[in-house]
Amino acid sequence: MINYQILCQDVKKIAKETGNFIKQEGGKITKSDVKLKSLSSLVTYVDKSAELQIVEKLKPLIPSAGFITEEGTASSSDEKYRWIVDPLDGTTNFVHGITPHSVSIALMENRELVLGVVYEIGRDEIFYAWKGSPAYLNGTQISTATNKKPEETLISTGFPYYDFNMIDKYIASMKYLMEHSRGIRRMGSAAVDLSYVAAGRFDAFYEHALHAWDVAAGAFILKQAGGIISDFNGGDNWLFGKQIIAASSSYFDIFYPVINKYMGD
Repeated sequence: MINYQILCQDVKKIAKETGNFIKQEGGKITKSDVKLKSLSSLVTYVDKSAELQIVEKLKPLIPSAGFITEEGTASSSDEKYRWIVDPLDGTTNFVHGITPHSVSIALMENRELVLGVVYEIGRDEIFYAWKGSPAYLNGTQISTATNKKPEETLISTGFPYYDFNMIDKYIASMKYLMEHSRGIRRMGSAAVDLSYVAAGRFDAFYEHALHAWDVAAGAFILKQAGGIISDFNGGDNWLFGKQIIAASSSYFDIFYPVINKYMGD
């Protein structure tokens, strides 16, 4: 039987080592190193090198595990254990020399997430949790915010970077939230957004067109911190369904109907 607490310590070490590599390479990036996946989606040799490092270091921890990775350096064929890896969440921020950008690593056992680590490189903050544990930030237990009044809440979101079919709905939802909350922030790393909700910095987060590697670790940490997650229609198809609503338990029932109204089916 796997000891998730010990495993989490190993994954934290890998995330920090990878984060240090990314930080060291930050000043070396040139325009020729930046490739386009799409107009607003960038990739560099740092993303791919970081992912290779993570995969090679994770393999000995659970030799039979598969991988779901952003850069496709490893694959999965429905193994019992699958690592879900984003080696550099926030590549555009990284390329432009701004934070946040992060390393995100999660573990899934069958269909259940059981471990999550998000390392935000710029502030040297590591968020983590394992099955049965609370959520932690740099060794200190964290929990979600307790605000219930919309005017006291700070909301995070992300803008579509390849699927613009819902852009008008996005604008409408943001207009409502601008008028009824303390404000909206767009950080550029969904893994960090979710971790910040877990730590009580944000009250809620929503976004469309994300992938499993963007949300898996942060969402697991958020749940362990007491948060609630759904898709835009109140279901549980948020990990692979490319839509997510995440909020504190105090605010979810207030926040969900708003996003469902504007973004749901």
